[in-house]
Order: sequence, then C-alpha cells, then structure tokens
Amino acid sequence: MKPRGKDIFHAASYLRPSPSGAQGIIRTDWFSRLERAKLLSLWIVPEMDSTETIIKTAAPELSLFLPVLDEEENLRPMHEKIKAALDALGKSAEVIFVDDGSTDKSLSILKEIASQDDRVRVISLRRNYGQTAAMSAGIDAAKGDILIPMDADLQNDPADIKRLLDKLDEGYDVVSGWRKNRQDKLVSRKIPSQIANRVISWIGGVPLHDYGCSLKAYRRDVIQDVKLYGEMHRFIPIYASWAGARVTEIPVDHHARTMGKSKYGISRTIKVIFDLMTIKFMASYQTKPIYVFGTFGMLAFLLAFIAGIWAIVLKFEGTSFILTPLPVITVVMLAISVQFFLMGLLAELSVRTYHESQDKAIYAVREKIGFD
Repeated sequence: MKPRGKDIFHAASYLRPSPSGAQGIIRTDWFSRLERAKLLSLWIVPEMDSTETIIKTAAPELSLFLPVLDEEENLRPMHEKIKAALDALGKSAEVIFVDDGSTDKSLSILKEIASQDDRVRVISLRRNYGQTAAMSAGIDAAKGDILIPMDADLQNDPADIKRLLDKLDEGYDVVSGWRKNRQDKLVSRKIPSQIANRVISWIGGVPLHDYGCSLKAYRRDVIQDVKLYGEMHRFIPIYASWAGARVTEIPVDHHARTMGKSKYGISRTIKVIFDLMTIKFMASYQTKPIYVFGTFGMLAFLLAFIAGIWAIVLKFEGTSFILTPLPVITVVMLAISVQFFLMGLLAELSVRTYHESQDKAIYAVREKIGFD
C-alpha cells in the first residue's frame, strides 16, 4: 500500500512507529530500499497526482562538532552559548558532541542536553582515542554543508561562528581561527605554539598563525574525503589546500580556562614533529614515492662505488683489503642501496593499489564547464 497524497510524514533521528497505527506513521515496507539512517528529517510531498510522491531529505546548513573529554563542568554553559549563537544566526544546524571516553559525568550530561535540544547529537566512543579520532568521528557523522569544529572547554567562543561564515561567503573554502590574544601560559603553551606554527606553515605551504585553534569553518566538499591519523587534525587546512581549497584566517576570541583541566601539554611537540615528517612526505611524494627512496638508494650506491674504488686503489698500493674497512663499507652501502630501490618499488605498488582499487583520482576538480 502506498501513502495517500494528503499524508505528510516527518521522521526524526530514528524510526519510531506510533503504537496507534494512525495516519502519520512511516511504514518501513514502503521504504524497504532506503537505509534507515537516511530517513533523517524526511518529508513526503504529494504531486498533483496522488499516486506519485517526491522524497526530499533536509540536511542542516551547519554542523558543529565538539570533542569532549572529562568536561562535565563546561558542557552546560557551552551548550547555552552555542544555542544562543545558533538562534541568532537563524540557520538550520546540528551540534555533535563526541565523547572521547570520558571518565567523569560528561556522557550523562550530554544525554540530558540531547533530550532537551533536538539539534544536539551525541557520539560516545568506546575508549579515549584522542582528539584527532574524535574529530574524525564528528566529520563522518556531520550532515551539514558547512562543518565547524570547536573545543568544549569554553575557551572558543561560539559567537565567532557568524564571523567565520561571513568570511566563507567572500569565496573561501576554509576559514581558520587565529587566537591572536591567546589566554594560555607563555612558556609551556604560547612560545612552543608560535614556533610550531611557523614550522608547519613553512613545510605545509599554507601560512597560518594558529594551526592549533580548533575553531574553523570548512565547506563540506573540501573535507569530506580527508582521512585523519595520529595528531593530524591540526593539519586539515593543509590537506584542504592540496585539494585546491581557498584558505584564510581571521582573529577569534579566546578565553582562559576557568573549569576543568587542560588535556594538552608540551609533550605533544614530539608527535607534531613526526606528523610534520609525514606531511612533508605526502606533500612532495604521495604519488611518486620512488623519487625519495630512489634518491637515498642512489646516494648509498654512490658511497658504495666510491668506497669500492678507493679500496681497489689502496690494494694496488699494497694495502690489503683486511687492513681497511672500505670493502665492508662497500658491501653494506650496496646492500642498503638495493633495499632502498626495492622499498621504492613496493611503495609505488602500494600507491597504485590505493588509488586504483578505490578508483581514486590523483587530482581534484573544482568545477566543470560545458560538460553534459
């Protein structure tokens, strides 16, 4: 049986059929070919012919997502600030809190907030995976056209969302927040951050003052295919720039932490260094790894060749091979050069498998003109 043309139905986050069986219930057998997850905000709008229907999925304009780790004191006031900011914007939005294995009452508070605000969704991870994984979960769950991550510790100000959106409207794809008047400790936080931002800007090729600021705004099409690992959430603007995104930044407000305990420290510096090495490699050699491995292989072969020639010359001068380390250096460096060449070939096979198995292009298209 098909729904009558006069019936208009609305599905909430999950299918909850009414026990009454009255008009307005969505029958799952009518939509057997649709995934239940796609029935979010679903309207059935009748055409002139009552036997035909149009199915329209309404996605929010904005998706905010906030990683949460033991922030029970901050969650309610943060939600109130977000609610006020979104009400002032007048745009449809969803707010996704990602609980990253909190051990305090954060999750129960989030459930309470979600029961009171239809815009709030909560994702609870099984354990503490780290900020990057929590942000990745938020990105995967977000449905909006504009994605806005931010911290849940009240240091980011939701009132700045409007300014981020205004900057996006100027034609940018990514707008990064810059905590110009940062309210953190000088030695342990601000100075290391300034040094790291300069190095990241130089290596990544995207000059930003504050990669560590979580408050940013992204258009969905430049972030939806980004896969994050390690501590690489701070490098999302670089990934987006590689895909051809227009990136800029604006100063945003930053407040001192008044409740809870900071989860960040200077120990993260070493992780950033390793991630920078990965970023540099991917920026320069992601689709041509043989170049970097082949270069090291050629250097090792050159050292082996020089050491071998030198050993032969000394031999003709009367110096036995066993009296000089040159023959050993020759053999070792020759073996290393062969290993580098083979690693380069294996890396090339891996890259081709990665792209071809997913039919993944090695380029990004902004728009096409004149195509059907």
